[in-house]
Amino acid sequence: MELTHPYLFFVKLCEILGLSHFAHENPHIVYSWVVMAILIILGVLGTKKITLIPNKLQNVLELAVSGLEEFMVDICGDEGRWFFPLIGTIFIYIFVCNIMGLIPGFYPATANLNTTLSCAIVVFVSTHAIGIKYHGIKYIRHFTGPIWWMIPIILPIEIIGHCARVLSLSFRLFGNLMGHELVLTILFFLAGAFFAPLPIMVLGILVALIQAFIFYMLSIMYFTEAMEHAH
Repeated sequence: MELTHPYLFFVKLCEILGLSHFAHENPHIVYSWVVMAILIILGVLGTKKITLIPNKLQNVLELAVSGLEEFMVDICGDEGRWFFPLIGTIFIYIFVCNIMGLIPGFYPATANLNTTLSCAIVVFVSTHAIGIKYHGIKYIRHFTGPIWWMIPIILPIEIIGHCARVLSLSFRLFGNLMGHELVLTILFFLAGAFFAPLPIMVLGILVALIQAFIFYMLSIMYFTEAMEHAH
């Protein structure tokens, strides 16, 4: 399901560049590129001149990154610091995508199932890569259980459960962002572009943060579980 927006700034820009059909068919890709460009620019500016007395941008970035990292370490321990760049990037990407939907003329890439599904698949693949890294071939014990004669029962359940994680991560994020976009669109048409949507937009900031945080927290839990020994 795609919502039809009356005006999307970067879609119009793509029309000027001769990419009209692609932009109208895939606004989530266009705005995903915009988010990536924003994050790259912020990263370059924030790390260009790192000093002992940080400037405002460096201070904000350090506070955000250190807060996310310490939260992760509290769950999985210091041993998990090495995968923080991956999961931290996913959180920041999802959060900025979510917030972008609150800006007139912009579109949240996470309101499209393809975007949320791609993030969920990255987490899914990374989870099992971590499990293999820590346990090697013994990682299969996470799927077979401790008793060999119960493998025909436990193995299918575990496979279904792990595949369901992809659906859970992707549909939860997609559904909440799509629902918020739908409510905003209805209010825009019913009561104008400024007054009626304001309470929903304030609530949207909270929704954007919570949904990104849930995705982040669940991913950490999956990674931590893969690191642990099978029981």
